Amino acid sequence: MIPALASEKLADAVDAFLEGIAFSPAQTARVFAAAKAAALPVKLHADQLSNLHGAKLAAAHGALSADHLEYTDEDGAAALAAAGTVAVLLPGAFYVLREKQLPPVEAFRRHKVPIAIATDSNPGTSPITSLLLTMNMAATLFRLTVDECLAGATRNAARALGRPDVGALEAGKTCDLAIWDIERPAELIYRIGFNPLHARVRSGR
Repeated sequence: MIPALASEKLADAVDAFLEGIAFSPAQTARVFAAAKAAALPVKLHADQLSNLHGAKLAAAHGALSADHLEYTDEDGAAALAAAGTVAVLLPGAFYVLREKQLPPVEAFRRHKVPIAIATDSNPGTSPITSLLLTMNMAATLFRLTVDECLAGATRNAARALGRPDVGALEAGKTCDLAIWDIERPAELIYRIGFNPLHARVRSGR
């Protein structure tokens, strides 16, 4: 499947789910080898329910990102940092599944792993579409700071997608903006069920 998808330019990355109920490490490595042969970057949902050392496997394959990561250990965090792989936290899935194991945010901070946050919007385990609510959950459940939440939804999110052309207010990047009617950035994370969007700017318009 992967060579066909790549040749038709129907995919820009290959994602896998490494877990006891999903792909094994050997199966994941096989998928990633096929992706590399097709010149497609890889991403991995890993260490959500157990520590099968998915973070280290993702890092070994130069993954753009590794998602969930609740059971990632210190070695896994260090491996992500060395590879430049983004840790994507998914508090919506954590909430819906009533999980207890928190992702190792302090280890990510110590090793300077870039942290992104995402909705993981799906009907099975994370039926959430609001990025504002996701930022609130990341702060409330995972104790991310306001700055970490904002970077996680912008700059680091773009990095997790392999999109250096977006995600920050810098010369030469695509100018997609959200203009918020707020006094301070913390309001975006603090308030629940509130969307203070004033205007959107897409490609400068």
